Amino acid sequence: MDLGLKGKKVIIGGAARGISKAVTEVLAAEGAEIGMFSRNAEALEAHRAALAAGGAKVVAHPFTLAGREGYRKFLENLAGELGGADIFIHSISSSGSGATQDWQQSFEIDMLGAVDGCEALEPFLAKSGAGSVVLMSSTAAVETFLIPQAFNAIKAAMITYGKQLSQAWAGQGIRVNMVSPGPVSYPGGNWEMIKAAMPALYDATSQQIPLGRFGAPEDVAKAVAFLASPAAAYITGTNIIIDGGYTKRVQF
Repeated sequence: MDLGLKGKKVIIGGAARGISKAVTEVLAAEGAEIGMFSRNAEALEAHRAALAAGGAKVVAHPFTLAGREGYRKFLENLAGELGGADIFIHSISSSGSGATQDWQQSFEIDMLGAVDGCEALEPFLAKSGAGSVVLMSSTAAVETFLIPQAFNAIKAAMITYGKQLSQAWAGQGIRVNMVSPGPVSYPGGNWEMIKAAMPALYDATSQQIPLGRFGAPEDVAKAVAFLASPAAAYITGTNIIIDGGYTKRVQF
């Protein structure tokens, strides 16, 4: 299926590993042009080189979120260097630094990162004529999960923000959607660390997934690519659960 992504300009953070890395790989394979960033300069450069070797147009810069104005200016400059922005995928998160219980980091990175990213890139997305935003939430936002913590609550707030933004921006032709992955395991990820430190929790979680396995980054990446693409041109304001049946809630 041709998703209509050839030549589309995508901006995404956290791109050196995990789900975000997989998203860039899927989008690049579809012909999209990638503007990406990560805190890990070495891993980011290795990933940039790999994508470029495959024929993708890639712009990559290391960046650590520290201050709202600095982030907005960075994104504006990245979009300028890329030649625009048709798609913005907000996937930077406190979970990447193991700070899911840190309220300040979760608020600044997950929530304000979404707000600042969207507002900074709004002019580019509106000019696109087919602007699309995907906000990375979590199944921890739609059900109680483990313990009361910042990550869960902030990811829930992001869904509300994205839904309202989808209605506010519809007149500009900008779609806004959310994805909520369930347990996803990959080398260096949180669930691999849980497997090593708390194997009983890892095994118990695995047994609760009806499809019988943890998710892989590619499982989420393919859904993100579809939702971001012109193939989903009539979808906005939705939250797609990607969890192998892990969550038990019913949504009508």
